[in-house]
Amino acid sequence: RLWSHRSYRAKLPLRVFLAAANSMSFQNDIYEWARDHRVHHMFSETDADPHNATGGVFFAHIGWLFVRKHRDVIEKGKKLDVTDLLADPVVQFQRKYYKTTVLIMCFLVPTVVPWYFWGETLWISYILASILRYTVSLNVTWLVNSAAHMYGNRPYDQNISPRENRWVTFGAIGEGFHNFHHTFPFDYSASEFGLRFNPTTCFINLICWMGLASNRKKASVEIIQARKLRTGGGSYGAVNTRQEAET
Repeated sequence: RLWSHRSYRAKLPLRVFLAAANSMSFQNDIYEWARDHRVHHMFSETDADPHNATGGVFFAHIGWLFVRKHRDVIEKGKKLDVTDLLADPVVQFQRKYYKTTVLIMCFLVPTVVPWYFWGETLWISYILASILRYTVSLNVTWLVNSAAHMYGNRPYDQNISPRENRWVTFGAIGEGFHNFHHTFPFDYSASEFGLRFNPTTCFINLICWMGLASNRKKASVEIIQARKLRTGGGSYGAVNTRQEAET
């Protein structure tokens, strides 16, 4: 929501923390992840989409990682404006030392912390806190690309593939409101319903309250309702507005 969509602004300490968390997730560095995600949004379900869902559930979920990127992904990616990513020293530092930060944050820290602080064996720490955690987090993330593009309703734009999927929302801590997200990618909450079922939005609100972030972008209630009436599939009633959800 920060680097891919610039839906809010973050101060240096927060960007450093999020970069460390990105290395812990081990899903490509910030620059490549954000660039490819922008391509995904601009050219969704085409050959320029890195995980094109028209290729089937397996391809959208994990198969796209087993093959080289389609040439359209590379060509379209080169034409995107990524000057903001290139100008961010945190992004560039993490990209330069990505392998080292992944080794430390994804494997070393999760293994050492349980061993040092509460006496867990190194083997169990490595298997559970590192390998199992990494495997689960990968597959939950990939469900946004697969399940949330194939299963669910489309109340905001029935002409695009992404869907609202409650199970993905639960597993991916708020990233399953995917029809909304593709319709209003600039919205920092990635959902019409504010804080409801959305721990990531709660986190962003908290760090804004702490003064570490600002300038949250939102789609207004009027814009959301107008878009529902124009292109939506009628899955949500008009009374389900962000304002009502937050109250």
